[in-house]
Amino acid sequence: MIINSQRERDILTKAADISVNILKQVGENIREGITPLELDNIAGELCRKYKVKPNFKKVEGYHFNTCISVNDVAVHGIPNSIPLKRGDLVSIDFGIVYKGFNTDHCWTWSIGKPSEENRKLLLAGRKAVENCFPIAITGNYTGDLGYEMEKTAKENGFNILKMFVGHGIGRSMHEEPDIPAYGKKHTGTRLITGMVICIECQVVNDDGKVRIDSDGWSARTSHGGNSVMFEYMVIVDNKYPTVLTNTLDWDFVA
Repeated sequence: MIINSQRERDILTKAADISVNILKQVGENIREGITPLELDNIAGELCRKYKVKPNFKKVEGYHFNTCISVNDVAVHGIPNSIPLKRGDLVSIDFGIVYKGFNTDHCWTWSIGKPSEENRKLLLAGRKAVENCFPIAITGNYTGDLGYEMEKTAKENGFNILKMFVGHGIGRSMHEEPDIPAYGKKHTGTRLITGMVICIECQVVNDDGKVRIDSDGWSARTSHGGNSVMFEYMVIVDNKYPTVLTNTLDWDFVA
């Protein structure tokens, strides 16, 4: 969507604040022995507390409050009853509906201190998205963002997934434009002042291909390499985007 009024901006800002607060509290419950399904239930309880709706449940055929992807599950992980263990990488993708507007964002945690390889993967995944902020401005293109994400991943020795993309957001969870995590500079859709977008990518210690589990959702790296996912929701502006889901000061370690 394109922000057309201060009222819309205010509602989106409030929605993002609530959404970040919920995800932060879910993250504070990540520990060895807890299950993804238990974390998903906590997210549901917090949505009821804040009187918001989890928008993932609006996706046809999906019945959970979050997507929780562990280790080699790169995206769309269905919360299950397998206890988490020390060293696991846990990505929680989450969004809400508040007064008719949607949020969508993701963070990846390590349970305990990550291995050196996982630490590098976490840093690369985070930088791939956050390095896009200075160029998520009026007049640039979605290809500029994708080029930066893939470049950052590859410079650090990793790959990105090309089959899942960032997107516009607003009255619906997925709107135009698509924002792939790869691309050529000055190509794609031109960014417009007030455009609300989700910048995301999955950075993988693998070949960039996935297979879908029998649950029909969980996308797992083809050779068992770990994956991380970071996603921010921003408003495009002239000099620097407004970061709505501001998790810039969050830590990796749960």
